[in-house]
Amino acid sequence: MLPIVLAGLVSGLGLIIAIGAQNAFVLRQGIRREHIGTVVLVCALADILLITIGTAGVGALVSSSPTVLTAIRWLGAAYLLWFAWGSLRSAARPTGLVAQAPTSRGSVLAMTLALTFLNPHVYLDTVLLLGMLAASHEDARWWFALGACVGSILWFTVLGLGARALSRPLSSPTTWRVVDLLVAAVMVTLAVRLVLG
Repeated sequence: MLPIVLAGLVSGLGLIIAIGAQNAFVLRQGIRREHIGTVVLVCALADILLITIGTAGVGALVSSSPTVLTAIRWLGAAYLLWFAWGSLRSAARPTGLVAQAPTSRGSVLAMTLALTFLNPHVYLDTVLLLGMLAASHEDARWWFALGACVGSILWFTVLGLGARALSRPLSSPTTWRVVDLLVAAVMVTLAVRLVLG
């Protein structure tokens, strides 16, 4: 089961590491050392909830309709390639990270929840794509989900608590170019694996 857990870990990290609004917010809070424990906890718990929903829901859907899996597989691959293209475009025009964030715990919590649950990408990535990748492991899908959950916990903890130490390199456009290129490579790899089943 360890290889399946590791596959979940790598797949989860590959999707989560993509620098979007949520990750940028976690970085900003980490750089400011402002309510970062709350932010990390909310982001990790939300991911675990969404991964669980995706694994349960997509697994049931696939078992009842293999045609749906084929359609979702192609749509998922198209989305991953679109995501990779966006990362490549960002790499062509990188910008540094500027630390600006709300100051009260309530506003930070509200912002974290909004960036998590009002973002359509989180449902495509965490619920649909990870759920579909988990379903491809059939009876071992929960081991895959466990790996993805561990990946979320690791990522948000490292991102939030390590941001202060990384504040100088994160302000460099060159760093963001490298991150975007790595994200694009992971997205293309996942898309190819999805299409090939």
